[in-house]
Amino acid sequence: MEAMKHIGFRKKNTMDMTQGSIAKNILLFALPLLVGNLFQQLYNLVDTWVIGQTGNDEAFAAVGSVGPIINILIGFFLGFSSGAGVIISQYFGAKDERSASKTVHTGMALTLVMAVVFTILGVTMTPLVLKLMLGGEASAGEASVFNEAKTYLTIYFSGVISLMIYNMGAGFLRAIGDSQRPFYFLIAAAITNTALDLLFVFVFEMGVAGVALATVIAQTLSAILTLITLFRSNTCIKLHIKQIGIDKDHLMKIIKVGFPAAIQMAITSFSNVFVQSYISKATIPGLALSPKEMQTVSLASWTAYSKIDQFIFLPIQSIGLAVTTFVGQNLGVNDTKRAKRGTYVGLLMAGISAVAIIIPIIIFAPFWSSIFSDTPEVVANSAILLRFISPFYVCCCVNQVVSAALRGSGNTTAPMVIMLSTFVGFRQVCLFVISNYISNTLVPVGMSYPLGWLACATTLLIYFSRFNMSKTRIVSQ
Repeated sequence: MEAMKHIGFRKKNTMDMTQGSIAKNILLFALPLLVGNLFQQLYNLVDTWVIGQTGNDEAFAAVGSVGPIINILIGFFLGFSSGAGVIISQYFGAKDERSASKTVHTGMALTLVMAVVFTILGVTMTPLVLKLMLGGEASAGEASVFNEAKTYLTIYFSGVISLMIYNMGAGFLRAIGDSQRPFYFLIAAAITNTALDLLFVFVFEMGVAGVALATVIAQTLSAILTLITLFRSNTCIKLHIKQIGIDKDHLMKIIKVGFPAAIQMAITSFSNVFVQSYISKATIPGLALSPKEMQTVSLASWTAYSKIDQFIFLPIQSIGLAVTTFVGQNLGVNDTKRAKRGTYVGLLMAGISAVAIIIPIIIFAPFWSSIFSDTPEVVANSAILLRFISPFYVCCCVNQVVSAALRGSGNTTAPMVIMLSTFVGFRQVCLFVISNYISNTLVPVGMSYPLGWLACATTLLIYFSRFNMSKTRIVSQ
């Protein structure tokens, strides 16, 4: 049995994070994740940029504003996939090949079932959620943000199974320390997406439908590459078609770890739909525009800010994902002290990277905004949002790294409660109070975001200072 375990665990493309320099382990794992996440962001970013070059502000605002809707379902699934990844990383650290393999096949079976459900929900619920966020569709033949967003989302959710397969499979690979191959697959997908965006929009003139179709095709490519890797793997995550099925015990472990994270991500994303609804109704001082024109400028300004926000967030998010695997593997060998030290090292690394990014973002804010739009009003207001919100990304370092460490230990309930309380409850209260009693203008409404980050970071630090990692460990020796 020990020989079999050894054969399945120390292979090329894996990383044993239970030994060696903590900072080096986190950095070597996080760098491919960072570049990979950068390319993943290029999916919607390139879509938004290409549409922005057409001069169609409605289409630009539509493509840029669909993120919260996509993330309601995808965020829920990613919570479950993170549960599978945490369990596999702990089994990998403990060198329990058989249990890791059962978790992999259960996780893939769960992915296929959820893909069918999410495709149906995504296509059928899109009009309802869009009405909640943006208001009703325009009259026949009239362009509107609603109509363009509906087209994009209908196509996107029709091919969502590919995104789900990639993310679950990439989670398996990262759990055993392989962050490189998911990165390669994202590069291939991003290049494909960019080429097809240009072809479908500028040659075939397909507009929003073209960029959505390009994204689906690119995601399908990354899913295929991931599956090929899993089927050919010589490690504990090797996939066998005949073994794909639900193992009750391992399903319950995935649910125990993944369900709180899934609920947190889905509800947080849903709450962002309400944020978008406030943004769509916010006014901008000094602009004499019709209600429809004001909505378009407000949403486009928020869209441009959001695209830059995603890039600021990438290093922090990548370090957080590295910390999750680091903590999981070290708790697998019951090294609680090293797991907690890794959390503080990751927090320091995230803080340094955030400060290094925030400074040029604030100084050159109009330049970054102009990349996504050439409309002066959009550039000006997006730059203002950047300068007000950017300093608070230091709070995001705490939110990402500390919650990642908690999840890596198997504790997803505390991050769920804390993030829902602050990102949803506290933030929604701020939105209501600011828009109704202080100022219903774009910048004050947008400041509800960093206020939620600040409240979350404060609460997480207090909780983590009293948290005992060893008590939430999933695997047994």
